[in-house]
Formats: sequence, structure tokens, C-alpha cells
Amino acid sequence: MSDPLAVIAELPGVPEAVTDARKAVDRLYGHRVLRRKSPEVSARSALRGARASAALDGVDVPLEAIPEATDPVVQGALRVSAELGRLGPTWRAAPRQVLARLHTLAAAGLTERLGRPRGAAEAPDLLGLGVAPGPEETVARVDGLVGLVTGTSKAPALVLAAIVHAELAVLRPFGSADGVVARAAERLTLVEFGLDPKSLAAVELGHLELGAAYPESLKAYLSGTPDGVAVWVRHCASAVTLGVREATAICEAMQRG
Repeated sequence: MSDPLAVIAELPGVPEAVTDARKAVDRLYGHRVLRRKSPEVSARSALRGARASAALDGVDVPLEAIPEATDPVVQGALRVSAELGRLGPTWRAAPRQVLARLHTLAAAGLTERLGRPRGAAEAPDLLGLGVAPGPEETVARVDGLVGLVTGTSKAPALVLAAIVHAELAVLRPFGSADGVVARAAERLTLVEFGLDPKSLAAVELGHLELGAAYPESLKAYLSGTPDGVAVWVRHCASAVTLGVREATAICEAMQRG
């Protein structure tokens, strides 16, 4: 299969979901506030995304308390969020290097094996996905993921971002902070592959707002069936749309002063 992502992009309901998300992003980018203050909107979105990613890993801290939070999961999510803008060009050329860096940032205070793939067969299961693949299978699938990121495809950026997120979430390649890494890699893909180049959409918050649909859609992906994969990609499209809604609310609040 020369372009597996293009095949996924044509699964039932996926083209429509991707189009709807693309239209939502386009509407956001037309907001007048972004003419002058897009970096500030991006920064506020990043903070909300970090808070949501930590919540999805079990540490739910109110937004106003995030800057002072000392929990290592929250601190890791904040460090990852702050670093993403500098990792973009490297992501396309050397994904393994970026993943190691993301894990080093996310897992400080949680493990001593920073940036290193897990050697053990077991990995934490925060989302109830079941037993993680063994180290050998994980290495092989990460190799495949690297090929998708560094390769070429006719598929939309959202499809690649969804697969990046899903593979990292289900493989749990580091054995700690894998959820934060997976969601950061999704956002980085959306930015670097052109859907959201200013990193405005708080896609992590979208996943959080979708509640139980997040782990359930990952379980559907784990089935390996076309329908299951389509469920996951459509879920990610919904998360992007909700992330755009949050960014739009940020713009509206800034416009009101």
C-alpha cells in the first residue's frame, strides 16, 4: 500500500469530518483579532491545551491555578507546550529526536528514563486500553510511524495527526507520560503539516470535552478495522473543531477587552 493515509482519508465519514474541521479552522483564521494578536491567542490556547492534557492523564487542575501547579504531570504538560514551537522543523526530518525530547520534557519528575523507550513489557494504562504491545512490536510500529511523518501522502494533515496520536497513545512507547507526548505530537502535526500553522486550536481541550468518547474511540482504533479507524479519525476532527471553538472564544474575549 503506497499511501495508507490516503486510504484512511477515504473511510466512511472521514472526508466530511475533515472538511468540517478545515472549514472551522478557516473561519477562525479570519477573525480580526488575529491580525494583531495571534501570538497571544496561541499562548492562551497552549495553556488551555496543557491543562487539558494533564487532566486526561488524571491531574485536573483549574485553569487559573495552572501556572502555580507543582504536580509533575502538569509541569510536564506545560514544559511540552512551551517547547512545541521550536520543534516543528525537526519533527518532519527527525521524528524520533522530537519524541525523545517531548518525553524528556513531559516525564521529568515521573521517571529516570527520560527520552528512552521502555524496555519492560508492561506500561501504565490510564485510558483503559488494555495491555500495551511488547517492546519489539512497539519499536516496529514506531518505525512505521516515523515513515509516515517523514514520507509523502495525499492525505490531509488531520488524518496524519490522528494516526500519530493514536499510535503513540496505544503503543505507550516510553511507559510514562505517553498521553501527553501523543497529544503534543498531534498538535505539532496539525501545525507543521498546515492545518493550523499558528497553533491556535486547543485540540487537547477538544479531546477532554468529548469525555468518554476519547478512550472509546481509541479502543475502536485498536480494533484495526476500517470502521474502527474511521471512528477515531472522526473523533479527532471533532476535537479540532472544539479546539477551534475555544480559540474563537479567546479571540472574542480579547476583542471585548
